[in-house]
Amino acid sequence: NPRRVFISGQKRGVFGVIKRELRRRSAIEPIIGHLKAEGHLGRCYLKGRAGDAANVVLSAVGHNFRRILAWLRYLLCLFLAQLWRTLARPASINPAS
Repeated sequence: NPRRVFISGQKRGVFGVIKRELRRRSAIEPIIGHLKAEGHLGRCYLKGRAGDAANVVLSAVGHNFRRILAWLRYLLCLFLAQLWRTLARPASINPAS
């Protein structure tokens, strides 16, 4: 029956695919809450179902883009720290033979 309702705290009759779907749902809900609060997903100014779908996709793209930018910022900091350590090290002078 595709219209059965499963509560997240339910113990009886939950196994296999249903258990996996409930775990997936509990992993996704915090991201949706974050997108509603910070990602401008709470209010949709676009019209109709197509507008709702476009709003969700654009919010997800913005969320993923922010994650990519944070990763690139971290990578740039690592690179600059390594460059700083390399340039701050005194040059060793080898005597001419």
